[in-house]
Amino acid sequence: MNTPLPTRAAPLPLPALGIGAPGLPDNSRSAGLVLIVDDVPDNLAVLHDALDAAGYTVLVATDGASALQRAAQADPDIVLLDAVMPGIDGFEVARRLKAGPETAHIPIVFMTGLTETEHVLAAFDAGGVDYVTKPIRAPEVLARMAAHMQAARQARQARNALDAYGHATIAVRLGPQGARLVWQTPLARRWLPSYFESMPEEVPAELLQWLLAAAAGRDEGGLTAGGREVRPLSATQPGPRGGRHLVCTLQGRTVDDDWLVVLREVSDAATVQATMLAFGLTLRESEVLYWVAKGKTNRDIGDILGSSPATVKKHLERVYEKLGVETRTAAAAMALQRVRELAPA
Repeated sequence: MNTPLPTRAAPLPLPALGIGAPGLPDNSRSAGLVLIVDDVPDNLAVLHDALDAAGYTVLVATDGASALQRAAQADPDIVLLDAVMPGIDGFEVARRLKAGPETAHIPIVFMTGLTETEHVLAAFDAGGVDYVTKPIRAPEVLARMAAHMQAARQARQARNALDAYGHATIAVRLGPQGARLVWQTPLARRWLPSYFESMPEEVPAELLQWLLAAAAGRDEGGLTAGGREVRPLSATQPGPRGGRHLVCTLQGRTVDDDWLVVLREVSDAATVQATMLAFGLTLRESEVLYWVAKGKTNRDIGDILGSSPATVKKHLERVYEKLGVETRTAAAAMALQRVRELAPA
């Protein structure tokens, strides 16, 4: 099929399939964008007519390769996918869609004449959320689509809201074939490579080890390891002073049993300001306390702040006095407590 690829903004008619569409759909009234994938034109025509009458905008593909291309470019709200096709079959199309963070969120409903248990299980294993059997009954398809599209929209709205408030989110699937980044919000896509120096579509090694440790000792809620709360993972932005940090907090499991992680960016400046106000410190005293809590020696702190170790020691003595403590460890503990209050788990 050589029809130009439609987009959400201006879907094209499909005369090449014999499916009439005299004008462009009014997308402002569209119930959603649906991609139908089937190698039998008669099946496409029946579904297209039913969906069009119900107010949906419809895209079609007659093979697996074009289905993948259209899904990536048009970002449909749902995919109705034939299981058995020549070339790339529906199961493989589903696996590839779910493997890509850009398309993993799209719900897939399989259309199949294969009703044996092994084929139904294969559909779900490939990433399908549901299946309908052939011959297709349009009212049943519409009812199932509506439920899955509503759930997908709510999930997308929740992820977008997290992004809007500076909380990037990722979902990671841990399986026998390794770890996979199932989806990530746009903010997470920017932050992960910046802090972990990883590829955009991969789970960073440090983050993976943290998740594996949590998985090894988790309870039913997925938020404890070995009976203890899973502490957030903190990554420092590369640079001489590491001025910003990415705090990764485990939020539990999704309905698909993936690990949900919320990311938040915090800065040294914000933490220094908070400890300064909380303990009545000067700016330099607060900076010294911050780096003490980071485990730095007086010499290290002097190098960072451009002071001598002796000057750092004098600042630290005044910090002890203001905090009412006598040791470096006690001062660091108070500072860490303040940091946890600033960025709670």
